[in-house]
Amino acid sequence: MIPELNTAEFRARRRLLKSLTWAGASGLAGLSAHLLAAEPPPETTRIRLVRESSICLAPLYIAEELLKAEGFGDVQYVPVEGDLAPGEMLGAGKADIGSDAVPALILNLEAGEPIVVFGGVHSGCYELFGTERVRTIRDLKGKKVAVSDLRKDRHAFVAAMAVHVGLDPLKDIDWVVHPAEQAVRLLKQGRVDAFLGFPPEPQELRAKKIGHVVVNTTVDRPWSQYFCCMAAANRGFASKYPVATRRALRALLKAADLCASEPERVARFLLERKYTAQYEYALQTLREVPYTQWREFVPEDSVRFYALRLHEGGMIKTSPQKLIAQGTDWRFFNQLKKELKT
Repeated sequence: MIPELNTAEFRARRRLLKSLTWAGASGLAGLSAHLLAAEPPPETTRIRLVRESSICLAPLYIAEELLKAEGFGDVQYVPVEGDLAPGEMLGAGKADIGSDAVPALILNLEAGEPIVVFGGVHSGCYELFGTERVRTIRDLKGKKVAVSDLRKDRHAFVAAMAVHVGLDPLKDIDWVVHPAEQAVRLLKQGRVDAFLGFPPEPQELRAKKIGHVVVNTTVDRPWSQYFCCMAAANRGFASKYPVATRRALRALLKAADLCASEPERVARFLLERKYTAQYEYALQTLREVPYTQWREFVPEDSVRFYALRLHEGGMIKTSPQKLIAQGTDWRFFNQLKKELKT
C-alpha cells in the first residue's frame, strides 16, 4: 500500500511530481550549471524516446526534466507500435533514443537495423520462472518455454542462457508464443514449463507464488555481471546530432542514479504518470535493480558476452567483434563515466 500523506506532504509531492527537479536536476552527480552552459547546446531541441511497459526502464521516464535541463525543449515519449521492439522503433526512425535488453539489441544489429548501442543503463531485471519440472537451466531441454515473440528480448535472453549451459536453443527447447498475461496463466496451470519475466512480472509472480525462480539476473552469475539493458539511438540521429546524443545519455545516466537514490519518489512518479498501476511492485523493482552499476561495468563486455552466446547457438551469423565494430560507440559513455564519477 502507498503510505498515507497529510495535506502538506501531499502538496509537496504534487509539486515534486510536477517539476521533477530531483535535487536540482543539473546539479546531480557533480555537474554544475556553469559546466552545462560551457558546452555546445544540442543541435536539436526535440528528442523522442521509446516508451514501453517495463518498470525497470524508469530512467527513461524520469529523465524528462533532466533532458529539458540539457536543452531539449520538446521531449516526446513514443509508445512501441504493435510487435515492434525498441530497437526496431529506433531503426525505423520512429524514435531517437531508447533502451532494450542487450540480446535483443544484438538481434536488431544482426538484422541490419540502423541503430547504435552507446551505453549501459542497468544490470539485472529479468527472471526465469519454472514449474517443478524445471529446477535448472539444463532442465529446459525438451520443455515448453513461453515467449511473447520469437527473436525478441525474452527469446534471445533464454536462448543465451541455454547456450551457456550447453543446450541448443534451436533444437532442445519447445518455444511457444503467447502474450505475457496468457503465458503467466499457462505457467500457473503447468501447461508451459518456463517463462522469462521482466518488471513488474517477476514481482507479481513471486507475490502470487506462481512457479519458482530458476534464474534471477540481478543476483545470479554470470548474468548479474553484465548489463541487462542498454541505451541505443537511431544511427542517423546520433551521427547528425552528436552533442544532443551525448547530452541525452548524460540525462539517462543521472536518471539511473536517481532511481537508486530516490526509489520512493520515482515509484510515485511512475504511478502518477501511469507508467504502472502498482506502486508496491514499482518500489520493489527500483530497490532491487542495481541502477548504479553503470559506473562499474564495461558495456562492450556485455555485448560480447551475449553475442558470443547467440553466435554459438546459431541465433546470429555475424561475429561478435564485427557487431561491436559496426554497431556500438562507447565514446560518450566513457567520457560521462569520468565526468559523473562523484
